[in-house]
Amino acid sequence: MAFGRQSRGTERQVVLFVLCVCVCQSGAETLRYSLAEEMERDSFVANIAKDLGVSPSQLASRNARVVSEGNEQYFRLNLNTGVLTVKETLDREAICPQSDICTLFFKILFESPVQLIRGEVEVRDVNDNSPVFPEKEMVLEILETTSPGTRFPLETAQDRDVGSNGLQNYSLGSNSHFSLVLGTGKDGAKYAELVLQRQLDREQQGEVNLLLSAIDGGSPPRSGTAQVRIVVLDANDNIPVFSREVYEVRVAENSPPEQLVVRVVAADPDEGSYGRVRYAFTQTSERSRQLFELNAATGEIRVSGNLDFEETKKHKLVVRATDGGGLSAHCKVHVEVLDVNDNAPEIALTSLTASIPEDAPPRTVVALFSVRDRDSGDNGRTDCAIDVDLPFSLTPTFDNYYELRTNAALDRERTAEYNITITAIDWGRSRLSSRERIFVQISDVNDNPPEFTQDVYTISVNENNNPMLRIGNVNATDADAGKNSRVSYALVREDKEQPDVSINSENGDVYILRPLDYEEVRAIEVTVRAADGGSPALSAEALLRVLVRDENDNAPVVLHPPPDGSAAAGELVPRWAQAGYLVAKVVAVDADAGQNAWLSYELAKATEPGLFRVGLHSGEVRTARAVTERDAPRHRLVVLVRDRGQPPRSSTATLTITLVDGFSEAHLRVSEEAPTTDPDGRLTLYLIICLACVSALFLATAAAAVVVRLRRARQSMAGSLPTFPKSAAESSAGSLPRSYVYDVCFAAGTVNSEFRFLRPLFPCFPAGLPHGPGDQRSSVCSANLGEEADWAAQGRVPLSEGTGPRPAEENASSDQNPWLTHQ
Repeated sequence: MAFGRQSRGTERQVVLFVLCVCVCQSGAETLRYSLAEEMERDSFVANIAKDLGVSPSQLASRNARVVSEGNEQYFRLNLNTGVLTVKETLDREAICPQSDICTLFFKILFESPVQLIRGEVEVRDVNDNSPVFPEKEMVLEILETTSPGTRFPLETAQDRDVGSNGLQNYSLGSNSHFSLVLGTGKDGAKYAELVLQRQLDREQQGEVNLLLSAIDGGSPPRSGTAQVRIVVLDANDNIPVFSREVYEVRVAENSPPEQLVVRVVAADPDEGSYGRVRYAFTQTSERSRQLFELNAATGEIRVSGNLDFEETKKHKLVVRATDGGGLSAHCKVHVEVLDVNDNAPEIALTSLTASIPEDAPPRTVVALFSVRDRDSGDNGRTDCAIDVDLPFSLTPTFDNYYELRTNAALDRERTAEYNITITAIDWGRSRLSSRERIFVQISDVNDNPPEFTQDVYTISVNENNNPMLRIGNVNATDADAGKNSRVSYALVREDKEQPDVSINSENGDVYILRPLDYEEVRAIEVTVRAADGGSPALSAEALLRVLVRDENDNAPVVLHPPPDGSAAAGELVPRWAQAGYLVAKVVAVDADAGQNAWLSYELAKATEPGLFRVGLHSGEVRTARAVTERDAPRHRLVVLVRDRGQPPRSSTATLTITLVDGFSEAHLRVSEEAPTTDPDGRLTLYLIICLACVSALFLATAAAAVVVRLRRARQSMAGSLPTFPKSAAESSAGSLPRSYVYDVCFAAGTVNSEFRFLRPLFPCFPAGLPHGPGDQRSSVCSANLGEEADWAAQGRVPLSEGTGPRPAEENASSDQNPWLTHQ
C-alpha cells in the first residue's frame, strides 16, 4: 500500500511537471490535473497559486474563485493557501457512467480585473466495483443431439469500472462437457461462450451445473459469479432463424411510451412446441432494459422509459429467440436515439457588479455569464441578446461566455436602475429560449449643481421690524442623490460689513437681524449661494432682494415758520389787503414716503377765524376776506400739518400776523393806477345786515347768526382732499423747490425796521402795474438786504430777481404804492 501511494504521488508530480512545462511552452491558460476517485473530502488536488505563479494574497485581492461547469460544484479553492481541494468524495461511476475517461472541467475566475483560466481534472478509476452478472442463475436448454463444438453465448457480466479495472476475464468451473471461450466485441467488451466438448446424454445426466466467474484487472482483482444450469433436452433438429442478423433503427428522444421501435422475427420450421418461438433480451445492459420492453410472444420492442439523447446516444440490444425444444438464436438490435430540441439554453451567471457609478466609462464590464445548451447540432447552437434600447451590449468571449458591458454614458438622474433581460435562444426548428434578469444599480456621482427655483428672490418687510424676524425663504434643489443632493445655503459677502440679512444654512429661511429704517435703507441686495454635499461641492447663486416697506413713523417737520421762534416777529399784512391776499406759506416735509408723506394743512386755531384761510395742500395762508379797520392789529394763527398715514401724524406751526397801515416810502407805496377799494363799503354792508338781523331777530338769534357765519367760514376752507401734488411728494427729501423760497424786502431807509415780509422769489413789478385780489402770483425781490438799503438810499427800487436797480425817476409811480405787487 505504501508503494502504491508513493507511485501515485510520483505519478501526480510527473503529471504536474509535464503539465506546467506544456502550459509554459504553449502559453495557454489551461491547467490539467488528475485525481483518483473515492478520495476523502478536502483531498488535495493542486496548488493553484504555485502553478499560476501568483501568491495567495493576490488570489484573495483579486477575489479568485473556482467555477465548475454544470450544476455540481466539485472543487473548493482556499484563498489563504491557494490549494484546490475536492468538496466531497468523487465517485467516477456516478459522475461519468458511460465514459471510459472521466474529466471534470472547471475555471478559475479572477475579478478586478476579470480573467478566466480553464482547468481539467481527470478522475482516475480505482477498482471499487466487482463484476456483476444480470442474473445469478443462467438456464440453458441444450438438445442432447447437439454436436460437440457448438457454442452457447452466456450473459455478460457488467463492471462499472473501466480500463484495467474493468472486466478482463471469465473462468468456468471444472467439468467434463463444456469449456469456455472468450471473445472481444467491436466495442471492446469481453464476452464468454460455452463450447460443448462432449456429446450430452440426457439419459445419463439430464442437468449440468457450472460455476461461471467474471474477473476484473484490478489490483487486487475483484470477481463475480453466476450459476449456469444446463438442462439437457430431447432432440430438436431445427433452431429459430432471425430474418436479419442485425436490426438498426432510429427513434426520437421524445418518443412517448409504448411507441413501437422495431419487431424482430425468428422462424422455426418445427411443429408443435418445437416451433413456438419466444423472445427475450440477453447480453443487454440494465439501463437499456429499463428504456425498452420486449414482447416475448410477438418480438415487438417498444419504448418503456424516457429516452434522452444527451444521456445515451445509442443502445445495443441482443434478442434471443428460443423455440419449444430449447433451441435458440440471437440477433442484435442497434437503436440510435435522434436528438430533439427539448433543452432550452441555460444561462449561468458567473460574475455580477450590482452597482456601477454613473461616470463609468464605456466598455465597463458589468457581468460575466455563460450560455449552455445540452442539445447537439443546430439544436445546441445559441444566440444571446438584450434589449436594444439599453446602454449596454453583449460581447462574446470564449466557450460560450459573454460579457455585459456599457456602451454609452450613464445618467443616474435619468435612470437610476436598469432591469436587463438576457435572452438566449437556440437554432432548433422549434426554437427554445430562456431568460435571465439582471438588476444593475447606477450609483450617484456629484455631476449636478443645485438649482434655485428663481433667479431673483424679492421679499418685502416693514420697517421697524423685530430682530431675527423670518421674512421668507429661498429654495434650491439638486438632482443628485444622498449627500450629493443635500443643499446648504450661505450668503456671499463681498465686503467685511456685517449684513442685515441672515440665512438658515439648512432650509434657506431668510431672517432680518436688526430693525430696519426705511429712511436709511430702502432695499438690501445680497447674493445667496447654494452648495451641495458632494466632493468637490457644486454650487449655484441667486440674488436676494429685500425691499423695506415704509411705515408712518415720522411726523411732518415744519420748515417755515421756523419752530425755534426766529420768525417771532410774524408776518406784516397791509390793511388794504383784499380777499385772497398771500400772507405767508407754511412749508413742511415728511421723511416718510408715499401716502405717509402726503401732507394736508388746516387752520387749527385763529384769533379771528373768519379773516384767514389755509390752502389744504399748498399750505398758503391767505386772507379769507378783505382786511378792515375794525380788525385787530395782531393775529395769532395755529396751522395743523397732517400726513395721510395710518394712523396719521401731525405737527403745528404758529404764525403771528400784524396788520399795518403802511411801510416805508421807498418800497411800499400804493400805485396811483392801482384800483382803490373802499374799505368801508363791505363794512357798511355788514352793518346793514347786522342791523337788519338785530331788527328781525332777538339777541339770541343774532348769536346763532354768528355761529352760522363761523361754520360757513370753516366749510369754505375745508374741501374734499384732492390728489396730492407731485411737488409735495418730491419734497420729502427735505429741500424746497424754488417756488417756496422767500426773501425779505425792507422799505427805503428802514433797514433796521422791525417790519419784515416774506415773499416768493418772483420778479418785482413796478407799483403802477395793475393787480387783482385773485391773482396767485407773487413778486419777489432777490436783492439782499444790504443792496436794498443802498438802493433805497439812492432813491431806486429793485426791478426783479437777478437784475440791477433802476433810477427813481423811472419809477415815479412806484412811490405811490409802497407794496410790491403779486400776480
